[in-house]
Amino acid sequence: MDLSLKGMKALVCGSSQGIGKEIALDLANEGVEVVLIARSEEKLKRVINKLSTKNNQKHKYIIADFEDDNELNKKIKSFDKTHSTNFDILINNTGGPPPGRIVDAEVKDFEKYMKMHLHCSHILTKYCLNNMKDNGYGRIINIISISVKSPIDNLGVSNTVRWAMASWAKTLSNEVAEYGITVNNVLPGFTMTERLKKLINTNAKTQKIDPVKIEDNYKNIIPSKRFGEPEEVASLVTFLSSKKAGYLNGINIPVDGGYLSNL
Repeated sequence: MDLSLKGMKALVCGSSQGIGKEIALDLANEGVEVVLIARSEEKLKRVINKLSTKNNQKHKYIIADFEDDNELNKKIKSFDKTHSTNFDILINNTGGPPPGRIVDAEVKDFEKYMKMHLHCSHILTKYCLNNMKDNGYGRIINIISISVKSPIDNLGVSNTVRWAMASWAKTLSNEVAEYGITVNNVLPGFTMTERLKKLINTNAKTQKIDPVKIEDNYKNIIPSKRFGEPEEVASLVTFLSSKKAGYLNGINIPVDGGYLSNL
């Protein structure tokens, strides 16, 4: 299927590893010129070297720590002054809060991760919107979590922040749809990333059992009986970035192997 993405430009957050990295790779394979953004320059350089340039794309990266939204704002403005890149696609993707019960969370935990997720996504979205409106085309895709539909045990802060992101995105989708811009949320289920490995190990330590047992328990409640791969999430994101997905707007799409019991 020709998704007609060649020549478009995308800003992909959290793209030094995991799902963000695979999204960047997949978009580049479709001819998109990608700007990566993450905090580790070493990892960013490794990803840059793996991105396809078969369509003579010139990929770039921005080093920014999403824990400081003021720094992000400065970095994106500085990048704009130097490169003046107008983005057609924005992928909001940030590492989630660590495991923990909501009753054990401190107010500062909510503040930190609301800033990393909601505030930074809003900053980047506002940066991209004017060009998208002028072009009559834009794709804003937020990588969130299945916890938007069903809270996950021992992820109290994460569940809360993800809901806020989803509500923000739905509101935004209604405001920008008339300009040819869509805003959609992709909800990965149990996907084989560093975050999932950390969750498994944390729960194993808390329950004082072998991590393999925790892993098996998770797989047994997934109808597909396996974890997802980052590449499977990336494939959906690439489709949502295309013109063929132009009438999909303001929705939450799980990629979870059938885990969620609700529609």
